[in-house]
Amino acid sequence: MIDSFQFSSLPEIIFGRGKRNELAAAVNARGNRVLLLTRSYSIQNSGYSDEIISGLKAVNLELEHEIIAQEPSPSLIDQIVEKYRHSGIEVVVAVGGGSVMDAGKAISAMIPVEGSIREYLEGVGEKRHPGLKIPFIAMPTTSGTGSEMTKNAVISEVGEEGFKKSLRHHNFIPELAIIDPEMMLSCPAGLTAASGMDAFSQLLESYLSTRANAMTDALALQGLKQIKKYLLRAFLEGEQNIEARSGMALAAMFSGITLAHAGLGLVHGFASPLGGFYHIPHGVACGSLMAPVFATTIDNLLEQPDHPAIKKLIIISKVFADFKYKQDMEYLQAFKEKLIHFTTLLEIPLLSEYGLNEEGVQKVIDCTSHKFHPVTLSNEQMANVLKARI
Repeated sequence: MIDSFQFSSLPEIIFGRGKRNELAAAVNARGNRVLLLTRSYSIQNSGYSDEIISGLKAVNLELEHEIIAQEPSPSLIDQIVEKYRHSGIEVVVAVGGGSVMDAGKAISAMIPVEGSIREYLEGVGEKRHPGLKIPFIAMPTTSGTGSEMTKNAVISEVGEEGFKKSLRHHNFIPELAIIDPEMMLSCPAGLTAASGMDAFSQLLESYLSTRANAMTDALALQGLKQIKKYLLRAFLEGEQNIEARSGMALAAMFSGITLAHAGLGLVHGFASPLGGFYHIPHGVACGSLMAPVFATTIDNLLEQPDHPAIKKLIIISKVFADFKYKQDMEYLQAFKEKLIHFTTLLEIPLLSEYGLNEEGVQKVIDCTSHKFHPVTLSNEQMANVLKARI
């Protein structure tokens, strides 16, 4: 028996090597005055900066260009929106990683409305966004967040009272996502590792989510197979291995779709306050915590042998296993070790390198949500997870 489910719309997707060349025509079909957002290194280091900008200018577009140098904050979004709110921008294009795409999504949504983005953020402001926006096109240069597939923009304010919250509306899904694996060849190894572990965690959490359905299961499982085959290869051979970059681009795209429709779990529950209180890159937070979170999750689920998530974990453990014809417990133990192997080989930093210490553990726990995690960890178990990465 297949449970009922609902699946919302997706962007138009153009996927494949060299597809960046379709950007100019896509923009031109939507408007004449365009705001291009990039991260300083993401487009320059790709080697395709001049090509993309000259392509936009070749079709006589009026081009404005802003650099997004960090994860978008309310003040950054407000500053850019105020600059362009009355300038006649007709299309917003984001070429970059998750931060750039989130910024583009937020800017396209805030230009048509009055006030600060802070007033519309979930759990922060009290206003409901009407869903108005400027047409938005996303072109990722990393394989991680899957933001090119989602309806929310994550906005961060880092500090003692910091937060990571979403501006969300179904209308904020990009009109078009152009996913060109060649744009990812120059992605640095450290960013490849962190963003890849973000995609990995999103796929695994959505697969095990209490809101998972037949559609998200199919996409998450296929995405996890791409992670198994290509994440380490993209990290080690990223500058020349277009096959690995393509596989990871597909995995990240699937992760965006599955998280949007099934939700996430405890890894991302931790990542939200960690990113609010400390300057911890999102992918680093997720990658650092995957191994201890899922080791503890497996241990808890083994006490509930009929839980549907344990069956799914066995399936995934077999996908990642380097052997066949073993007992289920051997596969689960091997998966715990595989996550440690990924964390170590990808050189994912400890959270203590960004300021987390034992004194800060309880504050993080107090602000952590389990989201749609299949089991609830005790406070002691959550503390042990964090301390394992200090």
